[in-house]
Amino acid sequence: MSGKRIGYGGVGIEALEGREAVRKRPGMWVGSTGERGLHELVFQVVGWTVNRVLTGREGGSVDVTLTHDGGVRVADRGPEVPFAADGDTGGGGLEALLTGLPAAERGGRHIAHVSPGCLTGLFVPNALSSRLTAEVRHGGTRRVQEYARGVAAARPAATGPTAGSGTVIAFWPDAELFQTTRCSFAVLAERFRQVAFLNRGLEISLTDERPAGGARAVSFRFPDGVRDFVAALDAETGAFFPPDVIGFEHEDPRMAGTMEVALLWSGSDQERVRGFTNSRATREGGTHVDGFRDGVAAAVTAYARERGLPAGDNAPRADRIGDGLTAVVSVKLDHPEYLGATRELLGNTEVRGCVGEAVREHLGSWFEEQPQRAAQIVDRILRTDRRD
Repeated sequence: MSGKRIGYGGVGIEALEGREAVRKRPGMWVGSTGERGLHELVFQVVGWTVNRVLTGREGGSVDVTLTHDGGVRVADRGPEVPFAADGDTGGGGLEALLTGLPAAERGGRHIAHVSPGCLTGLFVPNALSSRLTAEVRHGGTRRVQEYARGVAAARPAATGPTAGSGTVIAFWPDAELFQTTRCSFAVLAERFRQVAFLNRGLEISLTDERPAGGARAVSFRFPDGVRDFVAALDAETGAFFPPDVIGFEHEDPRMAGTMEVALLWSGSDQERVRGFTNSRATREGGTHVDGFRDGVAAAVTAYARERGLPAGDNAPRADRIGDGLTAVVSVKLDHPEYLGATRELLGNTEVRGCVGEAVREHLGSWFEEQPQRAAQIVDRILRTDRRD
C-alpha cells in the first residue's frame, strides 16, 4: 500500500438519491440480488396490497399470479385509491408511492398487518423492475400507468368505465440487476400461507401460469387465524387427535398494538414456539416471546399454589415451560423496534410486560374452566422443572 495519505472529502463522496440509489445498491433494499432478494421484491408488493386490503376491516382477498412471460401480477378488490391526491395532480396517491419513499406517519394508528424488510411502499419494486404497470379502479373509471425502471412512460390514462374498486400491480424484475428472475412457487406459497394464518379471514391465492403442462394454483384462508396455525404445527408432529387449542386476542395501548396468541400442550416432548411481528417471523425471538414465557410460568405457578401443588417457593423457570408446548405469538405494532440488522429480534421493552400480563390472565382463566386438563398440564410442567 502506498504511503500516500488518502483524503476523504466532499469530492470523493458519491451522492445517490431516489431510484438511482436503489438501482445502484439493490441488495440494501431487498437483501440480495439472488433468489432471496427476488422473493423479497414480491413480498414488498404483496405486503403493501395486504395492508391496504385489511385497513379498517377483517378479511379481503389478494390474488398473485406468476405470468408466463416472467412477470408477477398482484391484484386486489380493496378500497379505492386514486393515482394522485387531487385528481391527476398532487402527490398523495398511487403515483407518489411508485416514485418516492413514503413519508413517516404521524399520529393515529398505522399498524402494518404485514411488514416487509424495508418500509418502502411500492417505490423499490418499481425501481428494481424493468417494467411495471399500475392499474386502479376508482370513481367508476379504470386508469393505467406504465413505468420503465422506475420512470413513468406516460401520464395515467383512463381506459374506460369499471365497477367496484381495487388495484393491479404487474411487474417484471430487472434481469440486469437480479441473478435470477424466476420466482419459486413453493417459497412464495409457504410465505403466503403464513401471512394468511396471521391475518384471520384474509384470502391469498397464488397461480403459476409458467408450467408447460398447464397452470397450477393454491389458495389460503384460515377463519381461526393463529389457532389454525397452532393446529397445523401440531399436526406436523404426527398428532392423531383434534388439538385442544387455547387462544385469545388483546389490544393494549401501552404497547401501541395488538397481540394474538394461541397455544397447546401435546404428547410430544418437542417445543415449537414461534414469534411474529407484523406478520414477519422473528426467528431470534424478542420481548413478545419472553413475555409469553413469563405469562405461562406465572399462570402455572398461581394455579399450583392455589391448589397446594408442590410448586416450591419460586415459579417454574420461564425457559422450562416448553415440554410439549406448541405456540404462536403474533404482535402487530405501530412502531416495532428491532435489535440487530436482520429484524428478527423484537426489542420493544413495553411489549414483554403487556404480553406476559395478558397470557397470565387468559391462561389462568382457561385453567379455571378446564380443571382436569389444567391439572395434567401443570403437573407435567412442575415435574419437568424439578427434574431439570
